[in-house]
Amino acid sequence: MTESTQASSNAALQNEFSNVRYALAVASGKGGVGKSTTAVNLAISFSKQGMKVGLLDADIYGPNIPTMMGVDAIPEPTGLLITPAEAHGIKLVSIGFMVRPDQALIWRGPMLHNAIRQFVEGVAWGDLDILVIDLPPGTGDAQLSLSQVLRLSGGVIVTLPQKVSLEDARRGMQMFRSMEVPVLGIIENMSYLETESGEMIDIFGSGGGQALAEEGGVPLLGNLPIDPNIRIGGDSGKPITIADPASPASQRFAAIAKQLVPYLEASQQSPGVSIEFVD
Repeated sequence: MTESTQASSNAALQNEFSNVRYALAVASGKGGVGKSTTAVNLAISFSKQGMKVGLLDADIYGPNIPTMMGVDAIPEPTGLLITPAEAHGIKLVSIGFMVRPDQALIWRGPMLHNAIRQFVEGVAWGDLDILVIDLPPGTGDAQLSLSQVLRLSGGVIVTLPQKVSLEDARRGMQMFRSMEVPVLGIIENMSYLETESGEMIDIFGSGGGQALAEEGGVPLLGNLPIDPNIRIGGDSGKPITIADPASPASQRFAAIAKQLVPYLEASQQSPGVSIEFVD
């Protein structure tokens, strides 16, 4: 690509994202910790707090966001840009809309990079206060590609309390710092199970999220409970923050989202320009 062509591409990209205020990445060092569920319910919580929200499913190899949001297709494009789907008041895009449910994506780095770039610059996101980005597990090509396309306003790490999960979450935190992305905090998922008698059972241990937050010098944003209704909501396409907004889990998601707003504001010097595009 010539220098003039690259400049034109970046200018068009800037125009498309000129009204996206914040880009928040949700990451984990390993799979199975509830990262996508957390991204979905955080997005809904931001929306319930009056923000215009987009949700980008960048988990190319495990695109579960359409199922969790209860959407199976995106609208037909009306121009050159992809029109995002909408569910529960949130705009969303996922590779899951573009492949069969049983299709395995065996992609090398360049193909994955092109897909991520298309989801960023080829989508008519419109006016958004926040774009929540669900990253794949680990610290691989997708994360690197995203950092090459845009600079994120901040990132959060989702972990379980157990030691093995914390080891991988620590790598995720270092990944953000290597990408020069502010780490806004830690979310400890599946922290405890509350029985009918009120007893709190630490199935996966306790205190790990707090220890990791202290080690990294970032806040522990919240501890999420083990609640079967969180799983049911994700399977049914009606997340718990929609199905039961008064539940303890929904209230915790709402509290985490509320905490994140001032952290996002502090992570940038001037509102409205948090997304900077990389040449």
